[in-house]
Amino acid sequence: MAKTESTGSTWRYRWAHRQNVRRVSTYRGAEAAWRRRDDELRRLRALAADFQGSAAAGSGLALELAADEVVLWALPAAQLVEVRHTTVLPAPDLTVAPRTGPLRPRRPDGVRVTDAGMAVITSRRLVLLGGRGRRDWAYGRMTGLAHDPAAPVTLIQVLDRRRTSGLLLPTDAAPDFRFKLTLAFADAIEQRPAVLAQLDELIAEHAQLKPFRPAVNTPAQARFSARVPGGRRTIAVAAALALLVPAALIESDPSDPTGGAEVAAAATPAPTASVAPPRIGPALALKPPPPKPTKSPRPSPSATQGPRCGAPENPLGYDFCGGTRIRKPAAEVCDWFDCVPQFWAGRGYLVQCRDGSVSLAGGGSKACANHKGVRRTITK
Repeated sequence: MAKTESTGSTWRYRWAHRQNVRRVSTYRGAEAAWRRRDDELRRLRALAADFQGSAAAGSGLALELAADEVVLWALPAAQLVEVRHTTVLPAPDLTVAPRTGPLRPRRPDGVRVTDAGMAVITSRRLVLLGGRGRRDWAYGRMTGLAHDPAAPVTLIQVLDRRRTSGLLLPTDAAPDFRFKLTLAFADAIEQRPAVLAQLDELIAEHAQLKPFRPAVNTPAQARFSARVPGGRRTIAVAAALALLVPAALIESDPSDPTGGAEVAAAATPAPTASVAPPRIGPALALKPPPPKPTKSPRPSPSATQGPRCGAPENPLGYDFCGGTRIRKPAAEVCDWFDCVPQFWAGRGYLVQCRDGSVSLAGGGSKACANHKGVRRTITK
């Protein structure tokens, strides 16, 4: 026997089960992505608080340290690269940039490898101990520093060298190298607390983005539209056709048979018995034709769009009319709108994609990337 719950309707139970499975799956994906980012931020915070080196760490290296210089970190595999063309890099800063995606093991155009060896980060400089010699980049002489967002390449400009050079690193070691280089530069200018404050702010902002567990749907919440193939879209198309057909009939202009018959009767003279001018009786008195019925005005677009400017009916007050962007939608938003997969993993505001689905990644470069692009913003 089919399970019907308390409503006595099997289709309502199936609808509630599908909705709950979909919403829980979306929530778990969003919660896993949020937790990975939270763990990474807290790891960086702990590393920034405890990051320090020692002179003993440089023992065995072909590197002579200054009296107050210590080795902070060493990477055995690194390649020295130089830029063929002249370029101007941005000034070094203390920004902790979040990961935008995996780095690709490639060398950018215009960059050539000239040596390979060990990269060493000290409290005063970055050093490459290569097979052809040593290359130093002192923090106090750096005028430009840039990390390639797509490749594991870091380029550096210093005052005493005309050609821009840098390091090509293994993809798995590049993120930690960049962060530790930022910490070493911050120590050199006595700004380590600024990096710690920045990480604390990132952790606090990320905590506010933690996804909420969705409410459970019950069979009693099922709408009749769930039984129609296509759901709300099919009903919306039918409603649009119901509005367009009367408008098309109003636009048509059928001929008026009564006006034509009346003019013909008035143009036919009455039979006369003498040559005297015929007397026009009351029955044959010419009457002006009745006024032609005027066309009904075409319905304006606002009348057909409804108060939500084309948005589906919902109790949340969301529409397409333009207003305040929605960055924290209600938990039941996916009950009234067709949400994209991994909806709760989005970081932005509500937008409608060109295929009709709804995304929470508005404002980002990858919003609706797999759904034909962004169509419009959902507002309240």
